[in-house]
Amino acid sequence: MRDSTNGSYGYQVGGALGQDVPSYVTRAADRQFYEALQAQEFCYVLNSRQMGKSSLMVRTLARLKSEGWEGIVLDFSAKDSQVEQAERWYNGIINQLNRHFGLLDNARTWLKERDFLSPVERLEEFIETALLPGINQRIVIFIDEIDSTLNLPFTDDFFALIRACYNKRADNPNYKRLTFALLGVAAPAELISDKKRTPFNIGQAIDLKGFGFEEAQPLVQGLETKADNPQAVLAEILKWTGGQPFLTQRLCQLVVDNPEFISAGKEAEFIDKLAHNCLIDNWESQDEQEHLKTIRNRLLSNEQKAAYLLELYRQIRQAGKLKSQNTSEERDLQLSGLVVKRDDNLIVYNPIYEQVFNEQWINTELGKLRPYSENFRFWLASGGTDESRLLRGNALQKAEEWARDKNLGYQDKQYLAASKEKEIEEEIAVKQQEAALERERQDREAAEARNQLLSEANKKAQRRISVGVVVLIVAVLGAATVAGFAKQNVDKSNEQVKTANSQVDKANEKVKTADAQVDTANKRVQTANSQVAKANKNLEQAQIKIREAQTKEQEANNNAVRAINQEQQARKEVEDAKRMFGKY
Repeated sequence: MRDSTNGSYGYQVGGALGQDVPSYVTRAADRQFYEALQAQEFCYVLNSRQMGKSSLMVRTLARLKSEGWEGIVLDFSAKDSQVEQAERWYNGIINQLNRHFGLLDNARTWLKERDFLSPVERLEEFIETALLPGINQRIVIFIDEIDSTLNLPFTDDFFALIRACYNKRADNPNYKRLTFALLGVAAPAELISDKKRTPFNIGQAIDLKGFGFEEAQPLVQGLETKADNPQAVLAEILKWTGGQPFLTQRLCQLVVDNPEFISAGKEAEFIDKLAHNCLIDNWESQDEQEHLKTIRNRLLSNEQKAAYLLELYRQIRQAGKLKSQNTSEERDLQLSGLVVKRDDNLIVYNPIYEQVFNEQWINTELGKLRPYSENFRFWLASGGTDESRLLRGNALQKAEEWARDKNLGYQDKQYLAASKEKEIEEEIAVKQQEAALERERQDREAAEARNQLLSEANKKAQRRISVGVVVLIVAVLGAATVAGFAKQNVDKSNEQVKTANSQVDKANEKVKTADAQVDTANKRVQTANSQVAKANKNLEQAQIKIREAQTKEQEANNNAVRAINQEQQARKEVEDAKRMFGKY
C-alpha cells in the first residue's frame, strides 16, 4: 500500500480505505449496501479483486457502529482450509465471535459439552443461546474473502445456516437483530449450487461498479497542484482506467509522483505517456504490477478452462462487445476483472487491460496451453470451413492425448471432432482409391491372362489344322496307308484344342475370384462409410444436447430472476402494509 499527500490530501493505492482517507470515492453501492443492511437484509458483494469491496465493508461497518450496531468482520482467507478440519473450521468461527463480543467465560468447556453435535449445529446453538441473548443491539456479521471456501467440502451447511437464521425470524424475533453480509471473488452458484439451501436467492446482490466522473470528484483535489485543468486530467485518467478503483487511484498517484506539470491541452498526451510507461509497457517485469498479474493468474489458473476463457476474451476484444449469454465462462471472465457487463453486453473493462492483454499475449498464452492454437484460431475465423486447418495423423493424436484429461470448451471439442471426422473421411477415400486401383489391376491381369491363353490355344489349333490338311492331301494322293495315321493326328489335334479351352476356363475362374475380391473391398468401403455416418449422427446429437443444456441453463437463470423479483415485490408490499397499518 502506498500513500501520497498533496497538502492534507492523500491517495491510497491498495488496501482498505479508512474513514480518514479523503480519496475514498462514494458510489451508488455505498448507499445500497448501507440501506439494505439497515433493513436487516442478507447482502452479498461478489466481484473481482481490487474493486473496493473491503473499503466498502470497513466504512459501512463504521457507519452502522456509530448508529448503535454491533458488528464483526470474519476474514475467511485466514481460516484453516484443511478439508478434514470441519470441526476446527466451525469452532474457529465460534471462537472469533466469542472473543470479539466477550460472551462465554470458558468457550472450550462450552464446546466440549456439545461434542455430540455436528460442527454446524454447534455454531447454530452458539448463535441462538450465546450471541443473540448476550447482545441486545442489532448485529451485523461481515464475512470477507468468502471465495476461500470454494475448495472446502463442508461449507454448504454454513450457507444453509445463514438461510436458516433468516427463516427463523418468523418464530424468534431475536433473529431479526442479526444480519449477514458476504464479500469475495466468486459467483453464488460456485459457493453453493443447491437452490433449496442457498441464501443467495433470498438476499440482495450489491453491484459494485467503477467510478463515474461525478462520483470521482474527490480525486480532483490531489491533482490541483499538478495541472492547469485538473478536471481534464481526471477525465483522461478515467478514460484509461474505465473507473476501475485500484487503477484510478494508481494513475492519480503516478500523476502526483511525476515531477512534470500538465499544461492545459496536454492532458491526453501526458496521461497516455504515463499509462504506457508506468502501467502497460513491460508490465510483467515490473514489481508493482501485482494488480495485472492477479488478473493474468486468475485467467490461467485453471488449465482446463484457460483456453476457452482466452478465446472468449479474444472474441469480446475483437468485436468490441459481445451479447451476454450468462454462461459460467462469462462469469469467470467478469470475476477476473478483465471484462465487465454493461447493457447486457460484455466489453473489455478499460484500454489499459486491452493493451496489456493484447492479441500477442493471447496467442503466446494459448500456445502454452493448447498445442494446436494457431490452426484452431484460423479454423474459428473461417467459421469452421477451413478444412486445411484441421489436424491429421500425429498432430491429431498428440492433440487427443493432450485433451484426454482436460475439460475442454465446446469449440475445442467441435474442432477435434471435425479433425477426427476429416481424418476418417480421408482414410476412407484412400482405401476406396486403393480398392479401385486393385480392381483395375486384377481386371487387367485377368484379361491379359485370358487373351494370352486364347492366343496360344488358337496358334496350336492352327498348327494342328495345318498338319491335318497335309495329311488329307497325302491321303488324296493315294497314301492310303497313312490314312489311319492322319486320323490319329487329327484326334490328337482336337484333344489339344480341348486342353486349350480348359486353360481358358481356368483363366475365367481366376477372373471370377478377382471379381469376388473386389466385391469384398467394396463391402469394406461401405462399412467404413456407415461408420462415418454414425459418427456424424453422434456429433449432431451431442451438439443438440449442448444447445438444450444451454437453453435449460438460460431458463433456470430467468426463473431465478423472476423468483427474486417476485420476492422483492412481496417484501415491498409487506413493508407498505406495515407502514400503512402503522398509521392507524
